[in-house]
Amino acid sequence: MEGFKNFFATRGGIIFVGLVIGVFAPVLQNLGNPPNMGICVACMERDIAGSLGLHRAAVVQYMRPEILGFVLGAFLSALAFKEYRPRGGSAPFIRFILGVFAMIGALVFLGCPWRTILRLAGGDGNAIFGVLGLIFGIWLGTRFLKAGYSLGRTQTAPSKAAGLAFPLLMLGFLILLFIDPQPEGEGRGMLLFYSLKGPGAQHAPLFISLGVGLLIGVLAQRSRFCTMGAFRDLLLFKQGHLFSGVAAFFIAALITNLILGQFHPGFEKQPIAHTMQLWNFLGMTLAGLAFTLAGGCPGRQLFMSGEGDADAAVFASGMIVGAGIAHNFGLASSPAGIGPNGAVATIIGLIVCVIIGLTMRRR
Repeated sequence: MEGFKNFFATRGGIIFVGLVIGVFAPVLQNLGNPPNMGICVACMERDIAGSLGLHRAAVVQYMRPEILGFVLGAFLSALAFKEYRPRGGSAPFIRFILGVFAMIGALVFLGCPWRTILRLAGGDGNAIFGVLGLIFGIWLGTRFLKAGYSLGRTQTAPSKAAGLAFPLLMLGFLILLFIDPQPEGEGRGMLLFYSLKGPGAQHAPLFISLGVGLLIGVLAQRSRFCTMGAFRDLLLFKQGHLFSGVAAFFIAALITNLILGQFHPGFEKQPIAHTMQLWNFLGMTLAGLAFTLAGGCPGRQLFMSGEGDADAAVFASGMIVGAGIAHNFGLASSPAGIGPNGAVATIIGLIVCVIIGLTMRRR
């Protein structure tokens, strides 16, 4: 067990995890998930928000089991390896606001850091501007880190039960998915909403999606896989450990897409993407800055929440609420382009994040 644990702390371990994610994401796409979106944490949290009725965009409503699996897999892994540590109290409301704006930025671009890489691995040239924006946003965040930015010290929770709330919520959502399946030809079960068309209606078989989510949750918890952290560590410390996992993720996804015939290079008519490059760049700039200020990409936040980190759970909750806000107020983009209020929201989000970065300093 100890050797298994130590393996994932090595460069070989993080590369292995990147390869696993890079293979399974295109495979999930091939089995029914949306194109170039085999796994997208932001998009899938957006679908969960829709399934709960937090927004009524009928084409993006589905209780994605991959997200539930991420949290529950990380929780089981943390328990098994004695790394379940309930903690929190580090500026939770600031983290919630960062989660809201991170989601708005991601939905202006149409993807999280994972989907940015997957879009590029599928041939979507528009993702180049998303990657550049992500790196620029993370770079901005590192300027604040160097200047002493901090959300304060996380406190150990007084009870082991304190870290159970978010994993239990995900377990509750999973039970809902089992007991309230989509009625044939209907857009709503007893409680959950379901898409009849569009990305929300495209999903791999439930048990395969859940199994992949659980596996990734375990592996990512063990290896600390994080896309934002990969670029942050390169920019701040010139360390490439985490980045080697992200590079393996991209290479594995590219090769898998080529094998499955899912690589279609170009800029025009890419699936669930738009060609407004300024907003592709700025949307991911906002997301990258928010992820850096919060201390992790959306996937890493879910994995940490499974370990008992209540602050990470607050950020993830902010992203889910942010998805509802984005679709209810016309902020989210579509293949036709940026939403009617998306530009204003992106600029406001950047201003708010910069203010947070400037004002939250170590005392």
